[in-house]
Amino acid sequence: MDYNFSFYMPVNIFGGNSPLQNNKNVFSELGKKCLIVTGVSSAKKSGALDDLIKIFNELNIEYSVFDKITENPLTATCYEGGKNAREINADFIVGIGGGSPLDASKAVCVFATNPHIVNDDIYTAEVKNPPLPLALIGTTAGTGSEVSGVSVLTRENGRKQSVSGKNYYAKYVFADAKYTYSVPYYTTVSTALDAMAHAVESMFSPRADFLTQKFALIATEMIYPILEKLSCSEDLPTEEYRNTLYFASLYAGFALNKGGTGFPHGMGYALTEDYNVPHGLACAVFLPAYLKEAENKKPALYNELLKSMNTTSEKLEKIIQNFCDFDFTIPQDKINEYEIRWENLKNFKNSPTEFNNKDAARLMTDLFVR
Repeated sequence: MDYNFSFYMPVNIFGGNSPLQNNKNVFSELGKKCLIVTGVSSAKKSGALDDLIKIFNELNIEYSVFDKITENPLTATCYEGGKNAREINADFIVGIGGGSPLDASKAVCVFATNPHIVNDDIYTAEVKNPPLPLALIGTTAGTGSEVSGVSVLTRENGRKQSVSGKNYYAKYVFADAKYTYSVPYYTTVSTALDAMAHAVESMFSPRADFLTQKFALIATEMIYPILEKLSCSEDLPTEEYRNTLYFASLYAGFALNKGGTGFPHGMGYALTEDYNVPHGLACAVFLPAYLKEAENKKPALYNELLKSMNTTSEKLEKIIQNFCDFDFTIPQDKINEYEIRWENLKNFKNSPTEFNNKDAARLMTDLFVR
């Protein structure tokens, strides 16, 4: 076992019972004006927005709500949020929601202090000024965006692409699983599969090390038994299961922060963009193929993964396939377009073996050409 590792995650995480209320004084340290970045409904339904507003009223913090974030947030919308933050002279940002609002909030912080960056410029322009301080409150158990320095956005051409680095970390995270209790069944499944994909993909990444692999194994051990139960019944998870899934998603986020994602995420973006497949499901459909490569490349670690979940390769693949039983086909011409688009994709290079765009096209054909 190679015990060498390096780990960087400059995020202060508050967990436990009512971490938002118990650590509310940190908001006073951030300033007197806040822009709250959310989607249309999740922040309200979860109760997180009301809890935050109550605290701001107690602390005499002025706030404005920017609730225009949709799934797969557009760089243009994030730019608008940053412009809004400048107009109200916001001292800091609070992002509330699932992966989309959290990722968008990171970009809003950059746009807010760097008016020379407009829309897709965020992928190439220099971040000349430090982003606004950011606090995050998650309302789904999947992305782990709370603890990573990654923001996945949608370009003006409709294609998803991530931006990452030191400018995309939150300063504070309030990790309260109760805000996930209102999430419906299918979103719960998709986000759990996303967290599973983060753990598995990062575990076998060339960038992984001893510590991040351990984080990933903790996450898979927590997530898999609940996926088994969700595959047998469409009943909503208990609060105990919700708690487990949420904190497992953070462990997977720790692993993702170093290891990154492999080809399931790179390919999954296409299914989300063109066929409206929820992100977690879109990644999971390619996970069995990724696991086969992992088994061939690192059999000892692969067996450790199965042991952590107390399962077999066959059972794991069957559960994933049960959730990803899609009823659409993809024309071969479309796959040929993807093959061109996927040339030199960084996620492919971050896979266990030398996976390339031609391999991806063959896999897509096997799965979606009937």
